[in-house]
Amino acid sequence: MCLAIPAKLVELRADERAMVNLGGIRKEVSIELVPQAQVGDYVIVHVGHAIGMIDPDEAERTLALFGEMSAMAATESAA
Repeated sequence: MCLAIPAKLVELRADERAMVNLGGIRKEVSIELVPQAQVGDYVIVHVGHAIGMIDPDEAERTLALFGEMSAMAATESAA
């Protein structure tokens, strides 16, 4: 199973690289597949590569769902 997650692009770097924010964690990724991405855009990240762009509202909904799933998993493991 593969998982790609939304991340907010926070800094453009040289050589088609960028810094993204993944839930408070900053990570450098390749933006070679989305050269039009700009600071403030949301991109879909999979294994260190931004593979597409996503609407900000959809990104926020997806991240909220991930947060809910994480909270539920923590509750279940504490029981």
